[in-house]
Amino acid sequence: MALGADFICQIGKRRKKESVSCLRGKGLSFRNWEKKQRKAIYVVEGKALALISGGLDSTLAVKMVKEMGLEVEAVHFTTPFCQCDKCSVDSTAESLNLKVHHVFLGEEFLSVVADPPHGYGSHMNVCIDCRILMLRKAKRLAEEIGASFFVTGEVLGQRPMSQHSSAMRLIEREAGVEELVLRPLSGRVMEKTRMEKEGIVDRGKLQGISGRRRRPQMDLAEKLGVYDYPCPSGGCLLTDPEFAARLRDYLDNEGIPSMETLHLLKLGRHFRVGSTRVVVGRNEMENNVLDGFARRGGTRLEVEVIPGPITLVMGGDDDAIGVAAALCVRYSDTPRGEPAWVKVTFGESEMRVQSKAIDDEALKPLRIQYIPKNRKKLQ
Repeated sequence: MALGADFICQIGKRRKKESVSCLRGKGLSFRNWEKKQRKAIYVVEGKALALISGGLDSTLAVKMVKEMGLEVEAVHFTTPFCQCDKCSVDSTAESLNLKVHHVFLGEEFLSVVADPPHGYGSHMNVCIDCRILMLRKAKRLAEEIGASFFVTGEVLGQRPMSQHSSAMRLIEREAGVEELVLRPLSGRVMEKTRMEKEGIVDRGKLQGISGRRRRPQMDLAEKLGVYDYPCPSGGCLLTDPEFAARLRDYLDNEGIPSMETLHLLKLGRHFRVGSTRVVVGRNEMENNVLDGFARRGGTRLEVEVIPGPITLVMGGDDDAIGVAAALCVRYSDTPRGEPAWVKVTFGESEMRVQSKAIDDEALKPLRIQYIPKNRKKLQ
């Protein structure tokens, strides 16, 4: 490849010229030089892309960076398992005059949850792989909007799986953003980022918060004039032991759930009868949802005359109908020990079965519920 006499590399607003002879003198090939320059180019502008949740920590991080005089846009990621409040994100954006990009991680994230390269946390949470995916997506967005580094509200030592030094370095490396993630709340107790080395960020303006105590963030919020903020975290269903048990059961028996099925996993009482899932409603709202699922292909059971739940059977095991009927009676107002008629509907077909409530000893092994054990990864 023929090379011109000069290469011009834009680094922020500076222009730097290096001749071919200079490169050869340093023992650099054009390809190696290009890789180094691409790495340098990525960190030169003072525009940041912040990952925000709407909680206090990410709000403080953005506030600190904006007070440094740096331009900031934000991205808010959600997954099927988020319990976050979009309203709090919008409120944060309005109070900070912040442009927010909303990104939903759907099927791609479900695949990660089914087989996370870095394993599970205490339940089905895939914190490290979740963070890697978010930063990879953020990197693409940053290229589109002209941002050159990232800001998060992470606090060193706050979360055991993903917020310790080695995990943070791993996440940055696999996401392709090494030294490009600024964590203003813990910056002074962490290694310098490239932005600090380049003089874009003043390390002296960063905080040195670490650990799980919330008091330092609350004190900082008062100092920065951040008063209206929600609870510390919106939460992730993957850390909920009961939901995690249902998801684990589904993955083991039925594969990766659809987005619609995930909604079903969030409600009702769940039972495994052979290869069949049985879901029993707990209130009127859940009964209405289960009714909708039944109309789209499930089998619907309901005790006649006597008030009780809608019971949904998902699967083709005929033997499960009898058990589902006993479950349906069990959670109805039918007096214990007395039989009741249960209407069974599948599409246009209907039948009636008589059943007594299932006893507690027979019910217990069928219930899909959390059983404490150390399970790290799908085998």
